[in-house]
Amino acid sequence: MTAAAESALEPAPTTPSTSVRRGWISLLSIANLGLYIGYFGPLQELLPNQVQDIDPAHKTTALGIVTAIGALVAVLVGPLTGALSDATGSRFGRRRPWIASGALLGCAGMALLSGQHGLIGVTLGWCVAQAGLNAMQAGLSAAVPDRVPVRQRGLVSGWVGLTQSLGVVVGVALVAEIVTGQISGYLAVGALVLLTALPMVLRHPDPQVPTEHRSSFSLRSVFAAFHFDFRAHPDFAWAWGTRFLVQLGNALGTLYLLYFLRDRVRYSDPNNGLLILILVYTATTLLTVVVGGVLSDRSGRRKPSVIFSGYAMAFAALLLAAWETWTGAIVCAGLLGLGYGVYLSVDQALITQVLPNAEDRAKDLGIINIANSAPQVLGPALAAPIVTYLGGYPSLYISVAVVTVLGSVLVTRIRGVD
Repeated sequence: MTAAAESALEPAPTTPSTSVRRGWISLLSIANLGLYIGYFGPLQELLPNQVQDIDPAHKTTALGIVTAIGALVAVLVGPLTGALSDATGSRFGRRRPWIASGALLGCAGMALLSGQHGLIGVTLGWCVAQAGLNAMQAGLSAAVPDRVPVRQRGLVSGWVGLTQSLGVVVGVALVAEIVTGQISGYLAVGALVLLTALPMVLRHPDPQVPTEHRSSFSLRSVFAAFHFDFRAHPDFAWAWGTRFLVQLGNALGTLYLLYFLRDRVRYSDPNNGLLILILVYTATTLLTVVVGGVLSDRSGRRKPSVIFSGYAMAFAALLLAAWETWTGAIVCAGLLGLGYGVYLSVDQALITQVLPNAEDRAKDLGIINIANSAPQVLGPALAAPIVTYLGGYPSLYISVAVVTVLGSVLVTRIRGVD
C-alpha cells in the first residue's frame, strides 16, 4: 500500500457496502489466532499449574482470585481503549496503533509472568497481559463493523471464530506438549501474540477519519467510556445480556476444567487429557463455526442460531454434571463445540448490527467486551463456593446450563434483528 493511500482520509463512518477480500479476512483471522493463544495458553495450562506450584492447598481459591483481578482489568481496559481508538487520529489510522501497542504490552505481560514464584507477582503479570490483550482486541473487534458489510459479517465472524477456537488448541498444545516449562511457555505465547499481530498492523488498510467525524476524547470521556444508555438502545442491551450470560456459563465451566480432570475424573495425565478435550471440542467447533455464519448471512436471520447454540451448550453441561467420567467428558466436549461454533460466528455478527453509533464503534464494542470480561470476575466468585460448599462439580455444571439457557432466552427480546 502506498503512503498516499495510508494517509488518505476516509469519509464519515457509515455501514460499509464493499465486500472485504479473502486476504483481509486472513489477516484479521491470524491476528485473532494470536490473541486467543494469549488468552487461553495461560488460562488453561500455565496459570493453573503455576498457581498449584505456589499454593497447592488453596489452588482453587487462589486461581479464582488471580483470574478475577485480571478480568477486572479487562473490564476497565476494553471500553477505555475502545474510546481512545475511536478518537485516534494518527496517520496509521484509528485501529492499528492499538492493535500494535496491545500486542506489545501483552507480550511484555507474558515475559513478566514467566519469572514469577509468588501470587502477587503472578497477579500483576496477568493484569499487564490482560491490559495488552484487551487493547489489541478493541482494535481488532472494531475492524469488522468498520470494514465489513452486513451481508458478509456472518462469514467474517465465522472465520474469526474458527481461529479463536484454533487459538485455544494451539495455546494449550504449545505449552503442554511443545514448549514445556513455565518460562519457555510464557515466552512462546508472548512471541506468538506479537508475531500474529504484525501482518494485520503492517498491511491492514486503516485510513484516517476526518477530525469532524471522530469522537473526541477528554478526561470527561474517560468516564463516558463506561456509560451507556441501555433504555435508548434496547436491542444493544439485550444483546449485551445474552453475551454476558453465555460467557458467564463459559467462565464457570472452564475455569476448573484441569482440576476437574485431576481431582474428580482422576485421569492419569490431566494436562494431556485437557489437550485431548480441547482437540475434540475444536474439531466439532470447526464443523459449525463457518457454516453457521454463512447460513445466517444467506437467510438474514441470526437469532434462531444463537438460541440453538445456547441450548446445545446447556445440554452438554447437564450431561457432564451427570456423567463424570472420561468418556462423558469427551462426549460433552464434542457437543459443546457444536453449539459454541454456531454461537461464535452468529452472535458476533448479530452484535455488529445493533451497535448504536458508527462514530463510537470501538467504544460500544468495548462495552460489549465487558460482557466477555465481567463473567471472568464473577465466575470465580461463584464457582469456588459452588465447588467447595454447594455440591461440587455436578452443581457447577448444572449452574452452567441454567445461565446459558437464560442467555438464549434473552436474545428473543431483540427486535431489530431477525
